[in-house]
Amino acid sequence: MLPARRFLPSLSLLAAFEAAARTGSITAAARELDLTQSAVSRQIKALEDQLGVELFLRERQTIRLTVAGDGYAREIREALRRISSASLNLRANPHGGTLNLAVLPTFGARWLAPRLAHFLAANPGITINLITRLSPFDFRLDSIDAAIHFGEPVWPGAELALLMGETTVPACSPAFKAAHGLEKPADILGVPLLHLTTRPDAWEKWLSANGVAFESIHGMLFDQFAAASQAAIGGLGVALLPIFLFREELARGDLVPAIDREVKSEGHYYLAFTRERAAYPPLVAFRKWILEEAVQERSGSGEAG
Repeated sequence: MLPARRFLPSLSLLAAFEAAARTGSITAAARELDLTQSAVSRQIKALEDQLGVELFLRERQTIRLTVAGDGYAREIREALRRISSASLNLRANPHGGTLNLAVLPTFGARWLAPRLAHFLAANPGITINLITRLSPFDFRLDSIDAAIHFGEPVWPGAELALLMGETTVPACSPAFKAAHGLEKPADILGVPLLHLTTRPDAWEKWLSANGVAFESIHGMLFDQFAAASQAAIGGLGVALLPIFLFREELARGDLVPAIDREVKSEGHYYLAFTRERAAYPPLVAFRKWILEEAVQERSGSGEAG
């Protein structure tokens, strides 16, 4: 049920308010909206009258958001962004069938994107928008239908489809390995280690799994596997990398196992989505397809299940 009409201001009023709130200027808002200053002022005053709340403090030739206006601006800005995104999606695919999918950057670029052509060919009515995400997301706030996540399930009310696990290997350039004479797990403590910010304890777990005692571990930090792998190729240190994402570099010899000790990660990759979107046709088709792709990946890597 929609709220009362008086609580649904027109888009023109909201757009004028948001532009003035963002720029801090009636003049700048008028220029952005291709309106006169007086027209923008009238629209903001009409919005205040409709809501019964003062949104700006007017001081001579300047405006300043009230506390209420500042909170309202934040919510309105997000609502307008979502409306704009929905309109853009509809224009790009007027027959419907758009799937907004949040993905981890390296997983999306190296594993998912190369396979998507087959999915789209088999489902010509569906358009997929990929949004790369490293930070946590919220289905209640983000305009996404589903997300591919690594780790443990953490969202109450979300459906989770298990895709696959991963096996990691410490990798470096051939020259780096030869220069440092890396042979046994304990040798790792004597070289620079490359860390991923989203997996801060990965090296600790690898060392523990290989029976290596340690006190503290330091090294360069990276926010993505792709950057860490390039640093390893460049001879900056050893990176702990998922094998299935860097098969090409390992096959070409750009990267080699610094120590030939593979360790399975504790986390897994999941396709996450809300129960409300579970029956959405593009998501149903994508879920079926990616689960089949995941089975092939697990079979190819020798992972059971």
